[in-house]
Amino acid sequence: MLLAKSNPVETLAEHTMELMKRYDLLFKAYGELFDADVWELLRLAVMYHDTGKAYTYFQYTIKKALNLEVEKPLELIHIPHNYLSPFYLPLSILKMDKASRKILIQAIAYHHEREIVPDSHKILEMAKLDIPKQLEAIKEAFASFDMEFPEDDRYFPRIASHLDEQRIKSIAQDNKIYLTYVLVKGLLHRLDHAASAHVAIEVDTDFDFNDLTQKYLRKLTNKTVGYMRPLQQFAHEHQNKNLVLIAQTGMGKTEAALLWAGKKKTFFTVPLRVSLNALFDRVASEMGYAYCGLLHSTSAHYLDDSGREDWEVIYDQSKHFANKLIFTTIDQILKFPFKFRGYEKYYATLAHSCVIIDEIQAYSPWITAVIIKALEMIHKIGGRFMVMTATMPQIYLDALEERGLLDEQCTQHTFYDDTYLRHRIELHDESLDDELDAISRSAVEKKVLVIVNTIDRAVDFYERLKEILDDRVYLLHSRFIQKDRQLLEQSLKNFDRNPEATGVWITTQIVEASIDIDFDELYTELSPLDSLFQRFGRCYRKRPLNHPEANIHIFMKDPSGSGTIYDKEIMAISEKLLHEHINKFGPDVLESRKISMVAALYSKENLMGTDFYERFQKALMELDHMDDYRVSFSEAQQILRGDETIMVIPRKIYDELIPLFEALEIEADGKMRSQLRREIEKYSCSVSKHMFKNALHPIDHYRQTKSGKYPVMNYVYILEKDYEFYPDTVAGRGILKEESKFEEL
Repeated sequence: MLLAKSNPVETLAEHTMELMKRYDLLFKAYGELFDADVWELLRLAVMYHDTGKAYTYFQYTIKKALNLEVEKPLELIHIPHNYLSPFYLPLSILKMDKASRKILIQAIAYHHEREIVPDSHKILEMAKLDIPKQLEAIKEAFASFDMEFPEDDRYFPRIASHLDEQRIKSIAQDNKIYLTYVLVKGLLHRLDHAASAHVAIEVDTDFDFNDLTQKYLRKLTNKTVGYMRPLQQFAHEHQNKNLVLIAQTGMGKTEAALLWAGKKKTFFTVPLRVSLNALFDRVASEMGYAYCGLLHSTSAHYLDDSGREDWEVIYDQSKHFANKLIFTTIDQILKFPFKFRGYEKYYATLAHSCVIIDEIQAYSPWITAVIIKALEMIHKIGGRFMVMTATMPQIYLDALEERGLLDEQCTQHTFYDDTYLRHRIELHDESLDDELDAISRSAVEKKVLVIVNTIDRAVDFYERLKEILDDRVYLLHSRFIQKDRQLLEQSLKNFDRNPEATGVWITTQIVEASIDIDFDELYTELSPLDSLFQRFGRCYRKRPLNHPEANIHIFMKDPSGSGTIYDKEIMAISEKLLHEHINKFGPDVLESRKISMVAALYSKENLMGTDFYERFQKALMELDHMDDYRVSFSEAQQILRGDETIMVIPRKIYDELIPLFEALEIEADGKMRSQLRREIEKYSCSVSKHMFKNALHPIDHYRQTKSGKYPVMNYVYILEKDYEFYPDTVAGRGILKEESKFEEL
């Protein structure tokens, strides 16, 4: 009996059959999207991908791990099975051309990516020595499959030569060969990973989001006709096009995106995790779609804490891209422009999917460059995209056009409603601190939102305002542990929904995108116009301004984060454009003016020679010349996320968690270890590694195994700083850079 896996025990034939079942489902769902030769090469890759596990040395290793009596083959050495699998291909029968042969052999040989370059001479030597001896055993193992095997080793040198040749890459390779290779190798990765994890390859493939969304809109509007807004109607009518849509907040962008998605497999991306959580809840609960997924760095915790009985199924399916609709951050799906080892899985998935990029202006120039490069690659391989944003920097539109994305397959449109006014601004030359009394007075009768550019500034303002308002002031930023931040986010939503609630919420830009709250007044530091107008959208979000006073107050003096969080030159141009607007149009800011001001801010004329523009152009150039397989998956993830943050647990919280760490040290069951890690991570948060570098200590817990001793959760650090939060009153400042001066409430 030839084994493929030891935990759980699975034979080679059983594992291959699991892949074939998923292949059949994939073909049924997307068979018309790719050429027949792609599907045939993928079918062969699936059947032969693990045949190298028949290698006597591999069988010896796996059976020894199962404590079975087995004799060690002294004449053989360890060779990774993926390099041996191509030697089982019956090339004399297949009779394929050189390009197809190379695609098939390399897709199989590299379906596991390894840092070590294969030694083709040693591989060939072991193949000649062992495979002829294993032919009968493998024929017997695959007797129920329609498979042929080589009768001798005459084609072995030719197979080995393909391991010596340069790997198929996008640069200096025929484009059709490259894209076929990406599809075969990438989809093989998906099938193998899903089969090994025993999860579905696709879920609900025939579902149409049009039906779901139209039913929801009819219920929401209580109409049977005319229930779609112009943006939604446009998206519905252009499902067969790529779209670039600029639309003000409150126009129903989420529903528009789903109407456009229709029957397509969809990845819906938003910059912030809190926004993704809200969108997931809305579609899963309010709209009643049970098969949507959620995928970001803390999605397992969110799904677990939300009380969903099937949260583990949702998480596993999301992780393997099985869901028809997945709400995700871009680092989970759009990192393939880095060409990391195994990137083909992600790129190939987007070939039969569509991706929605919501609020592209919220990303840094570097990340936006990655998104644009990803969209360019998706366009070339046949995938679909929709860029949907409240404001669109002109230089990003220019880049899309220069890369051929705004072609006849793409439609652009701008939607705004100037029939009523939502925002009237007042520019203040002083600092936000000078307005403490006015904010306090408003908070007695109104919902007041204060948004600042840095956490330190938010904490400082919270301390000042709390001395005046006490229990009417709340603070939200990213320096709270996960479980407390989740409580704060829910409290913010409850505060917004309660018509009787009054007070002040002080936040950073984490509330800018896709959080559906509607406050009465906004007090904000100056920030770039695109960010500023996103902040506007949290005040009078969907209602007309029905009084003569300003509801948006912008403070120009010494804004925090200038030069660190935000580019100084962009800040200066933003301030200039705001004053020009006041002088020319007055304090009322119509939606059309927001769009034109952002276009002006990010025009080549205004940005030429600035550091912002240079960084964006440099990033695109680097991505255009990215070497294939230079970085690993984790390195690509780190590059895209940025390596400025680190996961920490404050010391006083860590001390209370020691029993959990001790349980993790001795727990043998893998599922229980995962559960313990998730529980511990609820008490963590991400902080700047540079800001807190002198207060970090590694976790001093280790797990002893047969193969040695290794650290437990070595990606988490103890932070020697105080932490302040009181769940009963939803009050506190989170992680403190200095010692706490408040007594417990």
